[in-house]
Amino acid sequence: MSKLHSKKFDELTIEQLYAIIRLREEVFVLEQECAYLDADGLDKEAIHLWFEQETQIASYCRILPPNTRFLEASIGRVCTQVQFRGKGLAKELLLHAIAACEKQYPGQGISLSSQAHLRQFYEDLGFSAVSNIYDEDGIPHIKMHKP
Repeated sequence: MSKLHSKKFDELTIEQLYAIIRLREEVFVLEQECAYLDADGLDKEAIHLWFEQETQIASYCRILPPNTRFLEASIGRVCTQVQFRGKGLAKELLLHAIAACEKQYPGQGISLSSQAHLRQFYEDLGFSAVSNIYDEDGIPHIKMHKP
């Protein structure tokens, strides 16, 4: 059974922050072989949203307020532990993130920078591509928006 968590940066325990950083590094740095600075200074502004399963973070994302990364609120750092993939957790998490954005920042829309191969996943959640494919840290990405 998955338990949903939603916390601001200063509400995170040291253990939760460590688990978040570890998951993001496992997925983005090690698995995707992408050397980039994960500690980008934006976590302090974010709402951190995740599903916990079997006492570990199974799926995670962060929500940034408007005028932080994009003009609109944004969702980013979406990742799921390997052993929890294929079970719909990321989609369920994103539905919660979208609802949280709409509640926290009504009428402002939501943007994100999607890895290009995940375009259909985000389109199924109501996002539309608003840019051409571009390189972000050596991985093809596309900017997407949900009104």
